[in-house]
Parts: sequence; C-alpha cells; structure tokens
Amino acid sequence: MRRGYLRVSTDEQSHQRQLDGLQSRCDEVYLETVSATAKKRPVYQKLMRKLKKGDTLVVWDLDRAFRSTLDALNEVKKLRARGIEFKIVTLCLDTATPSGKLCYTVMAAFGEFERENLIERTKQGMESARKQGKQIGRPFKLSPGAVSYAYFEIQSGRSTVMGMAERLDCSRNTLSRAMGRFEFAN
Repeated sequence: MRRGYLRVSTDEQSHQRQLDGLQSRCDEVYLETVSATAKKRPVYQKLMRKLKKGDTLVVWDLDRAFRSTLDALNEVKKLRARGIEFKIVTLCLDTATPSGKLCYTVMAAFGEFERENLIERTKQGMESARKQGKQIGRPFKLSPGAVSYAYFEIQSGRSTVMGMAERLDCSRNTLSRAMGRFEFAN
C-alpha cells in the first residue's frame, strides 16, 4: 500500500497543494497540522504504526516529514529495516535505489541547512525590528491610556484588578501584565 503523509505547521496554512499532489499517488493520505519541531506528532506516529512490510511512505516534500537531517536518515533507515520504501514526490526520489539513497542523504542535509538559515534570518529580522523600537508579536490588548487609567484607579482604591479587568473587557492576567509593564516603564 502507498500511504501518504502531509503536514503543515499552522491552521493558517493549507494542506491543499500537498493533498492535490498525493491523492492520485496514494491509497491513503494522512493529514497533520503541527510544527515540525513538535515533540508529539500523533498522526505521523499513527501512520508509522500502520505501515507494513511492502508498503511505501509517500511525502510531497522532504521537510514535510522530518525535523532534521539526522531524523530523516534515522527514520528512513528504520523504514527500510521494516521493508518499507520511501518516496518524495517533488524530488522524484525513491530510496529503493542506490542513487535514490544518495540523493536523499544530500537533500536531507540541504533541507536542514535551509531550515537553520530561515531560523537565523528570522532572529536577525526580529532583532533589527526591536532595535528600531518596533513591537514584536501580537499587539497589546490594552492601550497605554487604558493601562494608566486602570493603574491609578486601582492604586487609589476606587477599583480592584478584577473590577477594572471587567470594565476594560480583558482578563485579570492581561491587566496585571500590562500594569507590570506600566510600573517598569515609569
């Protein structure tokens, strides 16, 4: 049996491109939404348990299945020991052949290299944005004026943290964190 595995990292990403490429090549397709670096990948683990001797694991692209070069090489070695072949559609790569094994090893190394470069570029971009005074991440729920108002109302005893959080339509924790930033800044 040819069993396909496809993964995207977030709900905002679409499985469709991979799904279109795998459906005609596979008897079954397993979809998962989880980061490649996640400790647990339940759908992937379920698929690994289901694969039997003579089956082929099919993925759309190398980085959709494995976390690192070492992970990729180890997983394919385990699959081959169980009599399971591995194919990567975008590379027209079949690990059943010696040249396929060589290409797979090289592509796994390049995949990890690209991932590490992406992480490094992201960190550099975030650091550059921080130096320019830009906010990284989600915007704060409460404006500086609302936090200042809440802080002084609570400090004067006219309101409680819980009461002010309800009035500002936020959680107690959100208000407490915001007031902590306010105190630190002042």
